[in-house]
Amino acid sequence: MTDLHWLTITEAAPLIRDRKLSPVEYAEALYARAERLDGGLNAYLRPMRESALAEARKAEQEIAGGTYRGPMHGVPYGLKDIIDYAGVPTTAHSKILADNVAQEDATVTARLKDAGAVMLGKLATHEFAIGGPCFDLPWPPARNPWDRSRFTGGSSSGSGAAVAAGFMPAALGSDTGGSVRNPASLCGLVGMKPTYGRVSRAGVVPLAFSLDTVGPLTRTVEDNAILLNLLAGSDPRDPASAQLPAPDFTSELRSGARGLRVGVVRHFYTRDMEAHPDVARGVDDAARVFESLGAEVKEVNLHPLAVYAGCNRNILLSEAYAVHERWLQERPGDYGALTRQRLISGAFIRAVDYVNATRVRRQLIHDFEETMSDLDVVITVSGMDPPPPIEDAEETERAYSRQARNVFNVTGSPTIAVPVGFTDGGLPLSMQVAGHAFAEATVYRAAYAYEEATDWKSRRPALD
Repeated sequence: MTDLHWLTITEAAPLIRDRKLSPVEYAEALYARAERLDGGLNAYLRPMRESALAEARKAEQEIAGGTYRGPMHGVPYGLKDIIDYAGVPTTAHSKILADNVAQEDATVTARLKDAGAVMLGKLATHEFAIGGPCFDLPWPPARNPWDRSRFTGGSSSGSGAAVAAGFMPAALGSDTGGSVRNPASLCGLVGMKPTYGRVSRAGVVPLAFSLDTVGPLTRTVEDNAILLNLLAGSDPRDPASAQLPAPDFTSELRSGARGLRVGVVRHFYTRDMEAHPDVARGVDDAARVFESLGAEVKEVNLHPLAVYAGCNRNILLSEAYAVHERWLQERPGDYGALTRQRLISGAFIRAVDYVNATRVRRQLIHDFEETMSDLDVVITVSGMDPPPPIEDAEETERAYSRQARNVFNVTGSPTIAVPVGFTDGGLPLSMQVAGHAFAEATVYRAAYAYEEATDWKSRRPALD
């Protein structure tokens, strides 16, 4: 009980339920850790101590009175600051929205409130979930707890830093081109991009309407599935919300890997791009772990990475420019330079290129499902490189584009980033596990089987 900051949801929930752990003491301990360490990490934009402790006291009183709402009751979490919490500014880490006070909760926030979870605060992001680690904004960029001189990944940068540093057991992020899986990968976490439409985006600042998703970052696969159980479900407030019932995403966790059909997409990191040797080794070793667990493993081919990247880029930048056109015309100087540069590039994408990208996307989705017809999941790299130095703009930009994450934004498939080891210098390595549309439970099953067969989840950054 002395290391409350490393408790997982799975560990904390029964302690809170059985009144062996006070939600108030838990939240206080996490705030004390953040107050001591966040000056070097910048994970928080806005700690919300007063309201968080009020939520913790309410949870404690409800549980004492015999009302227990489930595994997030009294458990802390944080929100990427593009997700609304009523009465609190949603800034998107930008001067543009510095005074933008949310009028109502995002749907995901409301669902966590209904579950009795304790919201600790708003977390850093890349500006409007696209800018990158900028140093010309009102707030500094988040840094990597494994090495403060390194990049966290983005755009859910504060969410990755906060969970990896032990400031909270879980946080929400968004993923349009990899923005949950990138910080999960570079910070040694588990990050899920659910199927497009599985989780509501209502009350979330948009980046690209046809690609945006919301997903959880946690330290373990089981915690991630627990959180998605609360987030998933149809929502009339989101026109892209899938009209499907959400299953119990923990239902297959302990089914093991035996009999799973696993495809390894090696050409992404051997031919299309050449990954750092440690990254490639991590994924290849993971394939051997699956074989040892009784899975049927074979190498498979998808389209070249460049095809997915071009498709994602044309759609994302076109739609992002549509969101930002008025502000770019009226307040261009209020954006960070990198954000402005990326957003303005969308103005030069022709309508025909956008339309053709949407047509190509439909073909890529069809071809992916064809490849998956005799598979349960595929595994491949997340990013091609370990975390780069955060103050080396050229290297962070290079690393940002050397990735295989946007593949699964294009296909819309559920995809999870899972740790697969560390470099000799102690920096996290990661892989992706992707599956059929709306088959998150199977993706979790595969990821959990791998996680249980290795010991990566026990490693923690040495911050103290």
